[in-house]
Amino acid sequence: MKSRKLPHILGFAAFSGTGKTTLLLQLIPRLKERGLRLAVIKHSHHDFEIDQPGKDSYELHHAGSSQTLLTSRFRSALIEENTPPAEPLLAEQVNKLNLAELDLVLVEGFRHERALSRIELHRPNLGKPLLFPQEPNIIALACDQEIDCDIPRLDLNQADQIVEFMIHWMESTPPHLPA
Repeated sequence: MKSRKLPHILGFAAFSGTGKTTLLLQLIPRLKERGLRLAVIKHSHHDFEIDQPGKDSYELHHAGSSQTLLTSRFRSALIEENTPPAEPLLAEQVNKLNLAELDLVLVEGFRHERALSRIELHRPNLGKPLLFPQEPNIIALACDQEIDCDIPRLDLNQADQIVEFMIHWMESTPPHLPA
């Protein structure tokens, strides 16, 4: 039996306002240019709607459907209710993806998931503490200032440098799914 190829899963950890999404918007096109097939999982602490009132799919979902699949020839979106409402587990979310079609899953958030390898983003001028001394799965620090640390330090303003680090990490680290 042939084993399926797993994608690498890499998280980005930082306090709100540090620029996680901004950095991902820079990294994604560069990684795609390198031929990587990507997915992104973003954890939100807020309730959200991906549809709009008045649209059929919104109305069908809010009529009581616990799962609504909105699909077209361009894209599909599965809207699910978490019942009862609970913090999602990364492993459950990853398994919703078509893993056979992916090389890399980028994760924003999920700070409560301890087994996820992460790059920490840090801006000293925000006055927040560093995460990596207490979180052993942080594999690099992307910062906009020089900082002494015992993990690789990346320039937060140099997306190409961060991409090179990520590629090297993928080449030297076996992929695994979160537990």
